[in-house]
Amino acid sequence: MEIASAESRFKELGLNLPPAPAPMGVYKPFVIDGKHLYLSGHGPVKDDGTLIAGKVGRDMGKEEAKLAAQQVGLTMLSTIQAHLGSLNKVKRVIKVLGMVNSTVDFGEHPFVINGCSELFAKVWGEENGIGTRSAVGFGSLPGNIPVEIEALFELE
Repeated sequence: MEIASAESRFKELGLNLPPAPAPMGVYKPFVIDGKHLYLSGHGPVKDDGTLIAGKVGRDMGKEEAKLAAQQVGLTMLSTIQAHLGSLNKVKRVIKVLGMVNSTVDFGEHPFVINGCSELFAKVWGEENGIGTRSAVGFGSLPGNIPVEIEALFELE
């Protein structure tokens, strides 16, 4: 029995990768150190290259924010694809840090970040696609984006 690759699992999802974003400051979007791939914080880039904006708990609810987190995950996959050539070069997810631009009374940050975590679990499988994670709230994020996520991966 052949094990499905990350590329084939992603294709089965029928989702589109947005364009890989260029850095919006003085930083690298990714760094490879030995067998580790570090991705800088990514925002929710849409297929047309624009960003989803809004504060969770005021401009959008938790379901819409969860979809924005999934879009961040797709943006991260786009960066991996653009710079490594294939999602198959990632062995597993080690750590995800999810930041939610939310009102002070919003408390469902983990639910929102599940949008990205569930995507990664589908792409790399539950064993390799789920790593350690933090999901926290922030008073603001660049460009008023609802979600920013950074991650650490182990490479094949």
